Amino acid sequence: MKKRMLGKRLTGWLILTLVLSLIVASCSSGSGSGNKDAEPASVSIMYWSEMGFNQDFGIAFYATHPHIDVQVIDSSSVLFNQDGGDYNEMMDEFIREKQPDILMLSQEQYEKYAAEGRIVSLESFVTRDKFDLEGMIPGVVDLLREKGGGELYGLSPTFTSRAIYYNKDLFDRFGIEYPTDRMSWEDLFNLAARFPTDGSDEDRIYGLSIGTTDLHQIGQQIGGTMGLRLVNPADKRVSLDTDSWVRAYEIALNAIRSGTLYQEDYSDFPSGMSYQDFLLRDPFIAGKVAMSLNHSYLLEQIREAANSSPDRAVKNWDIVTLPVDPANPDFSYEFSLGNIYAINAESPNREAAWEFIRYIHSDDYARVKSKSFNGQFPIRTKYIEDKEGRNLSAFYALKPSGHTLYDGIADLPGNFYMQYFTIGTEEMQAVLNEEKTVREALASMQTRLQAALDEELAKQKNESGADSNQDPAGAADEGASAAE
Repeated sequence: MKKRMLGKRLTGWLILTLVLSLIVASCSSGSGSGNKDAEPASVSIMYWSEMGFNQDFGIAFYATHPHIDVQVIDSSSVLFNQDGGDYNEMMDEFIREKQPDILMLSQEQYEKYAAEGRIVSLESFVTRDKFDLEGMIPGVVDLLREKGGGELYGLSPTFTSRAIYYNKDLFDRFGIEYPTDRMSWEDLFNLAARFPTDGSDEDRIYGLSIGTTDLHQIGQQIGGTMGLRLVNPADKRVSLDTDSWVRAYEIALNAIRSGTLYQEDYSDFPSGMSYQDFLLRDPFIAGKVAMSLNHSYLLEQIREAANSSPDRAVKNWDIVTLPVDPANPDFSYEFSLGNIYAINAESPNREAAWEFIRYIHSDDYARVKSKSFNGQFPIRTKYIEDKEGRNLSAFYALKPSGHTLYDGIADLPGNFYMQYFTIGTEEMQAVLNEEKTVREALASMQTRLQAALDEELAKQKNESGADSNQDPAGAADEGASAAE
């Protein structure tokens, strides 16, 4: 049932995108990059699939740039055929083999490729064409330049983020002041705790929903806001037994014990449920929680519910920013760029590649994408607006920090995060059972995770050594060592 609903929505979105793209193309015909007299060119780009590319970029680009022939290099094989291999290594091998003109990179790949000289600086293109960077989300270009060692090597046309949605009617009913931008986690939890906690689960109002009531997961979120890390990338030492991590988990523990957090239930989806009822299962849409820390896709779901179930869906609502670290109140680790597009340093088609990158980050393209919102915002703030005047700037008012809780994890054995999740959940359950203090649980987490990590690293080293002994050079080295 959910697949059918998703298929219908995607089909509708695709049709809307195509129509809007063609309208824009017809309006811009004969201007700028759509010049019929332009020299024919070709460019190749890596993407998840050709159909996905056409849906997201291709139709509009083909219509406005008829002189450029685009070849899509399907990279889905790497995504779906890893067979336990390292994704980053496989993608790196794919790029070296296929050599697309335009690379589609994660932030981590972007930083690595820029440092290795494998992508082209865009600075000269930007300067030559007077390309407008000022209209983009504050901090994004700065972040990309930081990750590029001081130069801009790529751009991303979209971003996602989270924010705090709040129900004005519930705040008014209980005489509680509205939330504000840049609250701390403690401020948010204290505000949520002002709502009553009595009544049955069916009837009561909850102060806050953050998608989980799991102590380990909430502690992670708070620690991420505080700029904490799990592992020191330099020496691969787990760092959890600290005062800062203790504080993060104790804030989470107090929030759980307050009884103000909504308990999510993902298990019961009755057969034959209508899409309207599916939407109303969300506690914020249904008016069961005063605040919800949620993703941007909830915007569209609220609007759909308001149209299909106007008497049952939340009506009077607004948005404020995510909680912040009071010591660093202008930054958020939750801000997530979409794919970053960069020009392969090996490309013989740099001008055509830049033409594509310039277009998908242009004002015209952002205007098109803003009409077909699918949970991702265009990178240009001009086209992020709400007709009813709601505070959508809450999704981008905080600058991306450039650092996350998981920095350095990509260089660790692939099962490290799963071990972190499993061990962390076990240890924090002991806290909830009052068998351990937060500090004792974190100390145990650190000891157990470090032992597991050291074991995996040693195993990798041994396997690497075994591989090197299989080649002639390795065998020669081994023989020389034995002779000595």
